[in-house]
Amino acid sequence: MHRALGKAIIPPLVVILGATGTGKSKLAIEIGKRLQGEIISADSMQVYEGLDIITNKVTVEEQAQCRHHMISFVDPLVSNYTVVDFRNQAFVSLMQHIEDMHRQEKLPIIVGGTNYYIESILWNILLVSVLWQDSGTERGQGLPPVPRADLEKLGGPELHKQLVEVDPDMAAMLHPHDARKIARSLQVYQQTGVPHSRILEEQKGHDGGDDLRFSEPCIFWLHSNMDALDERLDKRVDKMLSSGLIDELKDFHKRFNEKKIQDNSQDYQHGIFQSIGLKEFHEYLTAGGDVSEEVRERQKKKGIEALKQAARRYARKQNKWVCNRFLKRPGRSVPPVYGLDVTDVSRWEQTVLSPAMDILNCLQKGEQPPVDPIRIEWENPRNKRSHHMCELCQKVIIGDLEWTAHLRSKNHLHHVRKSRQTLGLTSLPQQSVLTKASPSTLVPDSDMVCLEPEALEKQDSDRQRL
Repeated sequence: MHRALGKAIIPPLVVILGATGTGKSKLAIEIGKRLQGEIISADSMQVYEGLDIITNKVTVEEQAQCRHHMISFVDPLVSNYTVVDFRNQAFVSLMQHIEDMHRQEKLPIIVGGTNYYIESILWNILLVSVLWQDSGTERGQGLPPVPRADLEKLGGPELHKQLVEVDPDMAAMLHPHDARKIARSLQVYQQTGVPHSRILEEQKGHDGGDDLRFSEPCIFWLHSNMDALDERLDKRVDKMLSSGLIDELKDFHKRFNEKKIQDNSQDYQHGIFQSIGLKEFHEYLTAGGDVSEEVRERQKKKGIEALKQAARRYARKQNKWVCNRFLKRPGRSVPPVYGLDVTDVSRWEQTVLSPAMDILNCLQKGEQPPVDPIRIEWENPRNKRSHHMCELCQKVIIGDLEWTAHLRSKNHLHHVRKSRQTLGLTSLPQQSVLTKASPSTLVPDSDMVCLEPEALEKQDSDRQRL
């Protein structure tokens, strides 16, 4: 039964979060059909044309059931399309889509996807570098940053020296060999004239405020027992293979990637080329004509296994982000997140669709939903950007967790014993530790340990939170 939303669109926005393979698009389509909604993709790989199978785009048949936006509109050869580009697109096109939907009494449904894309839609605080550009900062006016790929070619140590000169606080938070993140911070400075650490400090200042772009959005988190999800992801890869994944990769490689490899300009770190699947099958796709069929078959099997492993890792990364940026996020500007258990796909309507519709119906009527949103209380946060120097091992260690692991490592303990023998001491003074306490807390993503979704039930029974 289709029920139109009232003139006041409540909630103004539905966001569906979840790891890859949890059925976000399926739920979005079902909600869209029932509540006259339209779907906006917040996936950084689906903005590119091509690779429909490996990026798991909705099919033509699925798009016919519910209108979709922000899919397949960027040329695959554009390698520098960033979250800033998405954010600019969001202000112009996406926000216009949402306004049009509200005017037509339709429900906007965001499906993600990519972490920062979703945050840039929900909050006003992300990517304030755009605002710095508009503020008339002298060095930031119209100065395009050096492409990150070109910067990274200089190597981490050289880039780190450059960053120390323009943003010492940010340099203290990044390992000298982390060329990609250092290059990103240099790009921010080049484009805005403002140190990256200063921008992050402003973001942190907003984190506890009322900076939601839309008042009271409804957010669903599709979570699953990880063993069940791993099995589902493996089957998903098998389905991709039967749908023509290998032919899709071969065709894309021949059209866009082969010449890059010949020119020694291939890059699996930017644009659609960083999509899961291309680098995993690199050896197979680049094998010469003199390679035997037996070897090629081994390379293909190796690529398939690597793809499955990459999908599992990515799923865990996505769950971790939901925990850190939604369930543990401090401040008043955190919208409620309702958990939906997708472990048992045979009971999908009972455990996912029906609860989601009940929550939305209650919100539309101004009533309290039948379940409480999820929140995770946490203590003793570890600083993932603290800077430690081990004088014994002559190593720079970034992060409290990594520092603790280093102090317990065999290599470090070997140097401790060796130094004791050399100095004739029974103990050594504490290692020299340099901690950039203030700036290190500004990094928007946290590396806190997050409960697995299945652990939520135990926590709920202990704390009576759900």
